[in-house]
Amino acid sequence: MIFLKNYSMKLMLNQMEVLILSDFLQRLLNDYNDTYDHSGVSGKRVAQRLAELSNIGVTTEGGSKRIAFSNEEREAKELVKSWMKLAGLQVTEDGAGNVFGRVEGKHNEAAILSGSHVDSVPNGGHFDGPLGVIAALEVAQAWKETGYQPAKPFEVVIFSDEEGARFNGGFTGSQSMTGEIDLVEQKKLVDFNGATFEEVVKNDGLTVEGFLQAKRNMSEIAAFVEVHIEQGKRLEKEQLPVGIVTGIAGPCWLTITFSGEAGHAGNTPMNDRHDALVAAGEFVVKVKELPKEVSSSAVATVGKFEVHPNGVNVIPGQVTLTVDIRDIKREPRDRLVDLIIAAGYEIASRNHMEITVQETLRVSPVPVDQEMQDKAAQAVKSALGIEPYYLPSGAGHDAMVLGRHVPMVMLFTQSKDGISHNPKEWSSLNDCVQTIHVLKRLIEQL
Repeated sequence: MIFLKNYSMKLMLNQMEVLILSDFLQRLLNDYNDTYDHSGVSGKRVAQRLAELSNIGVTTEGGSKRIAFSNEEREAKELVKSWMKLAGLQVTEDGAGNVFGRVEGKHNEAAILSGSHVDSVPNGGHFDGPLGVIAALEVAQAWKETGYQPAKPFEVVIFSDEEGARFNGGFTGSQSMTGEIDLVEQKKLVDFNGATFEEVVKNDGLTVEGFLQAKRNMSEIAAFVEVHIEQGKRLEKEQLPVGIVTGIAGPCWLTITFSGEAGHAGNTPMNDRHDALVAAGEFVVKVKELPKEVSSSAVATVGKFEVHPNGVNVIPGQVTLTVDIRDIKREPRDRLVDLIIAAGYEIASRNHMEITVQETLRVSPVPVDQEMQDKAAQAVKSALGIEPYYLPSGAGHDAMVLGRHVPMVMLFTQSKDGISHNPKEWSSLNDCVQTIHVLKRLIEQL
């Protein structure tokens, strides 16, 4: 009886997965313009592969759950490996679980790399990461269809653990490949189930030592190109399929505490209060105004707010908040950090209270080399016949890690409503395939 119940539940789950895959595929193909099928690139093949990946780790809300080093991430990697082999690529995997599919070039030179990741946040979308992998693979597949051999070797790459949902970190695969991984710190990590980093990777068939052994000689890599969904609304507002990233913002995180004096909400006159929440509120408004003073690409966000003692009839005595400050260039980002800290001290002083500021993270921004931007612009013009559009990346990507070591450029694909890390995440197949044509032209130029 228990067996029949379990079998029935499994059958229902499989049927749901088939329906989700079918709906996702049909939605991709509904308005597809098949005139974009040329030069060996197939929109239907791209759609089919996106749909098959979307079916691995699908959630009840129709989202994606492929946490790093999970069975689902492994299944996705193995599926892409099978596609790599169909495209005639030489497939390898390093000690960090990074997967590479290589096309040999006419000349024995440094390789061009392109790809992204297949892990996701717990209930994410189906384009963040997979589009970059499938786009790079489609370039290699198109070359096979047309009998083209690139001048330089080309490698399609899947990086492990880009999202960082398992250990609140991320970029584990790309940092291992570039030699940036800190194994002492990695070994301290514990996931949401209480499993150590070593236990988790062992379950995925990897070893801790393998993450050090994954380091590559960066002189073997001529450039890295990553396709990714924009995760914003700029391209949609411009009605453009693809944009060129000018730089990847580096975040600085501050934890700021305003300490006033808690008191009775009824018996303390308004002119005798040291209300920490009033000061913190004034500070939040000021944070919103400051980015425009340093650059057009700078942003600052108060994302977390804790009020103490947090009672209905108690004047707040202490407020702790976080500020996320980003820009694609270090100097304006650091100037904005200084302005925000100065504003905090000024507001605290004026409100007669104490303030503490703790910096918890500072990552250097990575600008995209102008020469790489120019080559991407040429590819946009020649592949699509449109003027190139430039935009910054506020989010981090594996390209940020690679860009510290080799020439790098990113192409963004339009995102519907700017939604990402959400089951509603969407990019039209028309925009995806047009981006692939730009990627193909760019890699051939490189």
